[in-house]
Amino acid sequence: MSKQSVLIVDDERDIRELLTITLGRMDLHVDAASNVAEARQLLEENTYDLCFTDMRLPDGSGQELIELIAERYADMPVAMITAYGNVDAAVDALKAGAFDFVSKPVDIKVLRSLVQTALKLSAERRSNTDDEAPISTRLIGSSQAMQLVRKTIAKLARSQAPVYISGESGTGKELVARLIHEQGPRANEAFVPVNCGAIPSELMESEFFGHKKGSFTGAHADKEGLFQAANGGTLFLDEVAELPLHMQVKLLRVIQEKAVRPVGGRGEIPVDVRILSATHKNLSSLVEQGQFRQDLFYRINVIELQIPPLRDRDDDVRELTEVLLDRLARNGEGTRVKLTGDALATLREYSFPGNVRELENILERALAMCENDTVTPDDLMLPEQTLRAPSSPPATPSASSEAGTAPGMPHNSDQPLDDYISNLEREAILKALEETRYNKTAAARKLGITFRALRYKLKKLDID
Repeated sequence: MSKQSVLIVDDERDIRELLTITLGRMDLHVDAASNVAEARQLLEENTYDLCFTDMRLPDGSGQELIELIAERYADMPVAMITAYGNVDAAVDALKAGAFDFVSKPVDIKVLRSLVQTALKLSAERRSNTDDEAPISTRLIGSSQAMQLVRKTIAKLARSQAPVYISGESGTGKELVARLIHEQGPRANEAFVPVNCGAIPSELMESEFFGHKKGSFTGAHADKEGLFQAANGGTLFLDEVAELPLHMQVKLLRVIQEKAVRPVGGRGEIPVDVRILSATHKNLSSLVEQGQFRQDLFYRINVIELQIPPLRDRDDDVRELTEVLLDRLARNGEGTRVKLTGDALATLREYSFPGNVRELENILERALAMCENDTVTPDDLMLPEQTLRAPSSPPATPSASSEAGTAPGMPHNSDQPLDDYISNLEREAILKALEETRYNKTAAARKLGITFRALRYKLKKLDID
């Protein structure tokens, strides 16, 4: 079996020699280049399993080389060598397609771990003849939106870039994070999920970074933190918006330095962890309000993956319902139930503020309420679904209305009835939107119509 090969591109001889010796001891073949031109020539003449490139080169930039490799040699992972603390360059490299980055002075342990992960990914890419990564059956839905999510997950799994998963509660953000982990080179290592809102503020540092025996009252033994538990694997920070500011500072440093200092410890411990994060809140707004650090936001949000709410992929409701009913039947002792056509239509009209999690709860309740193993609309026990006009007191006829002027409308004695009704609807919808601060779901509820009906009327009435 031939040796795996690595290309090193750096204008500093000391760095080239350090990397060549270190990688040579890992039984790898190493070629080195001091500038972009030499690197291009070597890339054309040879096939490499991994490339390291410095950020600044005499005749160009590492960023330029990363973009070239991403375009022409997509199977080859490339890592950026950055100056100490230059986070912006690292983020730009990851966005351009870099697998990961390593900071100068190069930490040999961190370097070896990065190389092992990258080579594993390179081998998997080349052995996978199918362009499509395996698609998990746990991510249910055949809609165009979900197909795009699956394709994006497959791409993100090939990188080590931090990913920010955004979406409403109940959309399956943790499941998406698990799939990114399971389809990547860290699949055989730990996936450690943590709900940042569930850890008391005073215990956060110990939980994340560990502590030494005697470092505080109750510390009767050394304890490993979440970062150490996830070492070599993935740490999923769910509800990352709940982190207090003092922890945001510490988390940023750990991500940048790839090392943690346990509470009461004197030295730092290197950690090799991929960070995935999620929240149902608008993180950009929290940054603007000063509740979330901008530098941490840019560091964890190198790539954003938005998970669509269920109301925007109603074509998936039937498929989700069938899978969830099968799962509920297996978990219980009951037989497989079925939905009537009216029940399914009712579900498809519902706006699902709680998304897939709410659908599962609705079906579980319906199983308990239905008779003869058949779920009807009444068994679903949903909020009122009947479309009805917004309630408003009828206009009292007056001299002006008798002359053709409706209250609140411009004078037009020849105005058609359809236009008159449309204007009434427009006023009612705008009022509801203003009262709910333009929350469409809340406005639809206030108007007594479904979210879908409101969307239709907004389009029909050309309300932006």
